Amino acid sequence: VTGGPTDTRAAKEATSMLPIVMAQDSEPVGSGFVDSLARPGGNITGLSTLSPEVSGKQLELLKEVIRKLSRVSVLGNSTEPGNAETLRETQLAAGAFGAQLQYVDLHEPGNLVRALSEIKNGRTNAVVVFRNPVASAQRTRIIDFMAKNRLPAIYVAPEWVEDGGLLSYALDVRDNYRRAATYVHRILKGAKPGDLPVEQPTKFELVINLKTAKQIGLMIPPNVLARADKVIR
Repeated sequence: VTGGPTDTRAAKEATSMLPIVMAQDSEPVGSGFVDSLARPGGNITGLSTLSPEVSGKQLELLKEVIRKLSRVSVLGNSTEPGNAETLRETQLAAGAFGAQLQYVDLHEPGNLVRALSEIKNGRTNAVVVFRNPVASAQRTRIIDFMAKNRLPAIYVAPEWVEDGGLLSYALDVRDNYRRAATYVHRILKGAKPGDLPVEQPTKFELVINLKTAKQIGLMIPPNVLARADKVIR
């Protein structure tokens, strides 16, 4: 059982015979781990974290929180698997809401100052932060930037909100690990990994930090609060 693409690649290079179950991977097909989600075809199967439609839900939440949402910055990583597909879905959602999209690429730590300057100069109403290991490593600096500039931002993991971010809407990674156990059970009972379809996310969490909302002068509507799985007060 592997916990991410780095682990899965190492396991793939080590064996083509032993079954490998991915607990999470952003783009199993793009990473070359499986032939397709429906028919993996080799010794690897498991769970994908890629759910591009999440970006549309994130924009929907931002629209509910910021009624005059006209310009949204997206902080992504052009080298990250799944980034391009998620960006396309975000662009479609932004068009449906009548909002302009500013894409800002953060693919290495040295680009952070430039990336944040682009967001600040873009006169944006809100920010969407894609799943990005480079951004995650700079989480505190990004959260502080959003607070200092009173920018509402939505993230793809609850730990961002626990550390002071405003909102997160993301898959429940813990649920992925529980579901990975069912793959292990089926394989130990004789199923072939290549015949077990890769599952996409089905369980998502909305986390809201009311302390941050107050800090940036934002009122979270009651109907959004009522849907939250966790509220930090």
